[in-house]
Amino acid sequence: MTHRAALDNVLHFFEHVSPQSVQEIAKLYEADAYFKDPFNEVRGQANIMHIFEHMFRQVDAPRFIIRQFLLQEADAFIVWDFQFCLRGHQKSHEIHGASHVRFSAAGKVVYHRDYWDAAEELYEKLPVLGSLMRFIKCRVRS
Repeated sequence: MTHRAALDNVLHFFEHVSPQSVQEIAKLYEADAYFKDPFNEVRGQANIMHIFEHMFRQVDAPRFIIRQFLLQEADAFIVWDFQFCLRGHQKSHEIHGASHVRFSAAGKVVYHRDYWDAAEELYEKLPVLGSLMRFIKCRVRS
């Protein structure tokens, strides 16, 4: 499988992620794949699958919108927006982020690291914690 075909599979997975499609992690990720985001750092398909299953327990209507991607040899950089509603709430939220993905020779993800600012994209939007985060941010600015 070419790296471009592997990237297309990953993009399709994220654009159509569902509780059922999470079971396809084994088709996309190597058995010992590494995954890191602002809250998790794990290795292995089962642990990566657990992160996505947890996402579906915590939020309603999660949706990734791929904005841009670059592929150079075995490395891809994907820019995305993640839209969701907190479980039991109507208000929609959006996180802007990017992922660095590296493919093995077999065309499976061996490395996946998400980059996004948890303070700006999540904490500042929460009622009580948001006020504190904005206050701290204002005090630290030059």
